[in-house]
Amino acid sequence: MSTQQADVTRPVPALFAAIDIGGTKIAGGLVDANGTVLRQVQRPTPAAEAGDIVLKAVYEVVEQLAVDPRWGQVRGLGIGSAGPVDIARGMVSPVNIPGWRDFPLVRSVTAHPAVTGLPTVLGGDGVAMTAAEHWRGAARGHANALCLVVSTGVGAGLVLNGAVHPGPSGNAGHLGHISVDLDGAPCACGSRGCLEGLASGTAITRRALENGWRPRGTGTSTVAVAASARDGDPIALAAFDRAAQALAAGIAATAALVEIEVAVVGGGVAKAGDVLFAPLKRHLTAYAVLPLVSGVTVTPARLGPDAGLVGAAALALGAADLTPSPPHR
Repeated sequence: MSTQQADVTRPVPALFAAIDIGGTKIAGGLVDANGTVLRQVQRPTPAAEAGDIVLKAVYEVVEQLAVDPRWGQVRGLGIGSAGPVDIARGMVSPVNIPGWRDFPLVRSVTAHPAVTGLPTVLGGDGVAMTAAEHWRGAARGHANALCLVVSTGVGAGLVLNGAVHPGPSGNAGHLGHISVDLDGAPCACGSRGCLEGLASGTAITRRALENGWRPRGTGTSTVAVAASARDGDPIALAAFDRAAQALAAGIAATAALVEIEVAVVGGGVAKAGDVLFAPLKRHLTAYAVLPLVSGVTVTPARLGPDAGLVGAAALALGAADLTPSPPHR
């Protein structure tokens, strides 16, 4: 066989662009059909600024991705955003980004020259994380699961009957804004006593500070509170315990409603490890008592900081009508 005959052009592998928008950072990535993140960039979220400033940060992430020589292989763009979202209209109203209220995110992003003409799919960040963990992570193999992102806020998504269930608007399973404290503090969403106001990293740090906790260094982040809790600080431990109790109540309520098998917990707060998971499992035994909910297990997410990007890519891959590849073993 001649060299010329052997030189058969191989198909160019499809890639997917992904954007993960949260209250703290905006991440972007190029992801292949196996769910592997090939490139990742990020910018801080200017959450307190006007909407056009936040959009500019998204554009900067897009532009960093678009200069990659593999950009021409991109078949679609998936966006996972803090919610609520409206996937039917391509709009978002993130509680933690007040400059975006009924913001036309899909229309705005696809107006960027690098994205124009590229199929673009929007999903909530909790739904994106759920898609990732069901595809490649801790929810894989489970027909019914709840996946939570506990970070600056609390997002979540559902797997029902073996498939991610976003709901008509894309907000199904938005556990962060169910009320778990009937007389609780007002929430930025307009309700009161929301799970997010008790269990988010912001809430944990606030509660610790209000009760007299002081860090050993200069930082007052949830990471610092977790470090104090691991050292046995009673105020820090109490702040995590309260957050764990609220999460347990929400998980048990979800289990009673749709009979989930597993609750997967990811996000920055989950990095605290046993400081969060030990009281969470203890409280869950007190709330999940009925036989239909008592078998629910709680497990840490597996994909870590890549979950949002892998999930956003999974949304785009699904819209491209391609079958996700199984994870590498």
